[in-house]
Amino acid sequence: MLTISAVSKSFAGRVLFRDVSLQVNRGDRIGLVGANGAGKTTLFSLILGEESPDNGGISMERGITFGFLPQESAAVGDETVLELATAVTPELAKASRTIREHEASGDTDAHEYHEALGEFADQDGHAITARAKRVLAGLAFRENQFEKPAKGLSGGWIMRAHLARLLTQQPDLLLLDEPTNHLDLESLVWFREHLRGYPGAILMISHDRDFLNQLVRDIVEISRAKLNRYKGNYDSYLTEKAAREVQHAAAYENQQREIDRLQDFVDRFRAKASKATQAQSKLKQIERMEIIEAPEEAEARVKFRFPQPTRSGHRVITLKDLDFAYGELTIYRGLNFEAERGERIVLVGPNGAGKSTLLKLLGGVLTPQAGTRELGHNVNAGYFAQQRTEMFNPRHTVLEAAMDLPRTPGEQLARTILGSFLFRGDDVFKPVAVLSGGEKSRLALARLLLDPPNLVLMDEPTTHLDIPSIDALIGALEQFEGTLIFISHDVDFIRRLSKRVLHISAGQLTPYAGGYDYYLDKTKATSARDALVAGEQLSNFQPEEAKQTREKSGLGLKEMKQQRRAEAEVRKAAAKAKRDQEQKVATLEARIQELEAKVKDLTQALQDPEAHGSGKGAELSRTMTRTTAEIVTLSVQWEKESEILLGMEQGG
Repeated sequence: MLTISAVSKSFAGRVLFRDVSLQVNRGDRIGLVGANGAGKTTLFSLILGEESPDNGGISMERGITFGFLPQESAAVGDETVLELATAVTPELAKASRTIREHEASGDTDAHEYHEALGEFADQDGHAITARAKRVLAGLAFRENQFEKPAKGLSGGWIMRAHLARLLTQQPDLLLLDEPTNHLDLESLVWFREHLRGYPGAILMISHDRDFLNQLVRDIVEISRAKLNRYKGNYDSYLTEKAAREVQHAAAYENQQREIDRLQDFVDRFRAKASKATQAQSKLKQIERMEIIEAPEEAEARVKFRFPQPTRSGHRVITLKDLDFAYGELTIYRGLNFEAERGERIVLVGPNGAGKSTLLKLLGGVLTPQAGTRELGHNVNAGYFAQQRTEMFNPRHTVLEAAMDLPRTPGEQLARTILGSFLFRGDDVFKPVAVLSGGEKSRLALARLLLDPPNLVLMDEPTTHLDIPSIDALIGALEQFEGTLIFISHDVDFIRRLSKRVLHISAGQLTPYAGGYDYYLDKTKATSARDALVAGEQLSNFQPEEAKQTREKSGLGLKEMKQQRRAEAEVRKAAAKAKRDQEQKVATLEARIQELEAKVKDLTQALQDPEAHGSGKGAELSRTMTRTTAEIVTLSVQWEKESEILLGMEQGG
């Protein structure tokens, strides 16, 4: 489908790719990962023909269609949201536009209009329109937005509309650059499930660990100007990469010892006539070796931990009888909320429910029309905005932005903290206006450390951060002793940090006294219980009650039987899914036990001195490395499958 052959590419004197190759086949699900600046987006530009390789070639199978979603912005004209979503071919877009213009003017007798109707039908426009509406709804567009001009949307919603166009088009190959950046949690879950059944191949750049784990079957890592391919999802990649690095380091050290031994012989005996021939032979032996490269130094990564803040009072923040509206649009009326010291609260809910508004009210960024916001004793709140540009003066340098705080830190401290966020040397004098999204996110985190609050309010803190930086942020927040309230669409981030979930919908807050998995279990159980109660009520009705109910609900006897039959089929399917899941968990357990027994045997074998003397020790060590790596991979998988089974048992 897509073939990259021996491609090299340099930019501004820096080698991004050196003789790299990659094959993408039908049905592939590939995650493209690597540090910021490694060349992920450049690789997409090469595939799309926007950049040309210095050497090598890129070819696409004849007749293949592909679609691309950029990371930040995409063009939009005068079309409506629905027209943008259905613009899967130029012909269909033109026909739709002509039909709309003639119907708006009332000129429906024109030849042009009827030609457009014919073209619309030939392009299967009605089916495409229906598909686009389903996709738009899944991405949280409301029906009353379909006919609104797309250019009136915010940048994030325009990107959603372009994503809807790609999913409606269903190209053979999807190229997605950070597709989850502009999605809220509920839209992300829908998008993830939609991609599970996507008929084409997918090559995506993503910094969302859970998203990659759920979807991809291969990881391609860009590192040191190379493409390294790994089978499995992101967690499998980490395990396999660690095992490869151990094996590579051992092979390199062994070869270096052998080279040193041979070179020592050459140096000692090349001048002796009786040994000169042997010395020359040893030298040629070195020259014939395929030299193993030295192990790579670890990539520069963000490293930090929050200084433990001043201890606050038990009650951290309270909102009382609060009203807030944007003009005529009421978001909250009579809102009450309270958070206590040390809580970890994630705000979830549909797009537009008021999550970001609540966070801004808590941070004092917005002023309510009524009610009060009360900070507890000794509370200092720090707000991390979703739009990082809101946090900085674009004319400031990185260093000036870091020091622009109520309590100005010393320059030395500021530069030290900035260095831990990879702003080193002259980087601190770069203007904020030219920073990438990831750099602005790192700068915002650095500012939090320079003036550490004990109430941290974060709106989508992982956007634009790479996975190692997200892991560093999670690690720092896990050690943080203050109070954390946040919004995120990163499921792994939510799972690891939230201890309490607050669901927001239509201005109403529903608390769940547990983390994200607890929230999922409770909402599933509630849905199942409601369905069960409804079924019991139907089955317990007496004939007269059933007749009255049918009259009220509009259900006839035939429809009620069909409904009960459908419910029975659902229960049957759920029972089968649970049995299949139990089998999956049991199979993994058996394989792990088998490998653990193998490790015991290998350990005993390695303790035998004769194994090392006979040269078998190296092979036994390699087998041990592979076996332990497989145990780690399967254990991670077993843990996930067991969680799914537990959810089935609790929800059922």
